[in-house]
Amino acid sequence: MNLPNKLTVLRVILVPFFVFFILTADRFGPAFRYIALIIFIAASLTDMLDGKIARKYNLVTTFGKFMDPLADKLLVCSALICFIPLGRIPTWIVLIIIAREFIISGFRLVAAEEGIVIAAGIWGKWKTAITMITIILMIPDFGGSAIHLIEQILIYLSLALTIISLCDYLYRNRSIIGKDM
Repeated sequence: MNLPNKLTVLRVILVPFFVFFILTADRFGPAFRYIALIIFIAASLTDMLDGKIARKYNLVTTFGKFMDPLADKLLVCSALICFIPLGRIPTWIVLIIIAREFIISGFRLVAAEEGIVIAAGIWGKWKTAITMITIILMIPDFGGSAIHLIEQILIYLSLALTIISLCDYLYRNRSIIGKDM
């Protein structure tokens, strides 16, 4: 197993630790929230690193192509789901974001069966970046009306980018999608 794949596996392994620390922070104190933040940032950095290393040193593998996006979705979706019982984000927003991930993943699998690799579009990249920033700002739970307002703006921006990126993805790949219909 090469280094990029090890980083991807590490990201998957970090998810349950993140979930534990974020969900128990109210019981065990704010230090747990900061541990969750460090874990989330570290896991997010492995996402950036594994791709750069894989492309630079020609270490792209089938395992990496499959597991890297799955690890990303697992990390982000776990964080968003954890915010629901904490009262930090409405359930319906999380459901829309997760539904988009399932739809895109499903279409990518169908395309892959036909030997077609569908790259992420600019809207999807923006969606991912804004969602990650939103999560990083929400984990510490700084409180205060100004911070809360910024979080709410970012949540709805993430939602808007989720919908825009889904529409863009479906439009750009309509020829692939329409083949089996």
